[in-house]
Amino acid sequence: QVQLVESGGGLVQVGGSLRLSCANSGRTFSSYAMGWFRQAPGKEREFVAAIVWSGGSTYYADSVKGRFTISKDNAGNTVNLQMNSLKPEDTAVYYCAAKRLGLGVVYRARDYSSWGQGTQVTVSS
Repeated sequence: QVQLVESGGGLVQVGGSLRLSCANSGRTFSSYAMGWFRQAPGKEREFVAAIVWSGGSTYYADSVKGRFTISKDNAGNTVNLQMNSLKPEDTAVYYCAAKRLGLGVVYRARDYSSWGQGTQVTVSS
């Protein structure tokens, strides 16, 4: 079973950077795609980025392309999201999620079967 725990959220000024991490305390990610989603107050949960654990293919929402980088640490069984040039509209609760390969698509939240508890990111102007 995949058990996910996010860390690294916080308060940052416009233009600043944060690094989120998602640790798996359960089984290996090897047959999974890992995604980051975010949800702002009053809005639906939206796709941010994803990475296929085996092979490392990455996917990004247009709104974060060029500013965010998703990566994986095989040794630590961890997925990271480096967020640069942060904007106020990036403010949200960020969630890490895991999806079995071959099921659904990486950008659709309902296709993910395991979720972390979320971590708050606030970008102040």
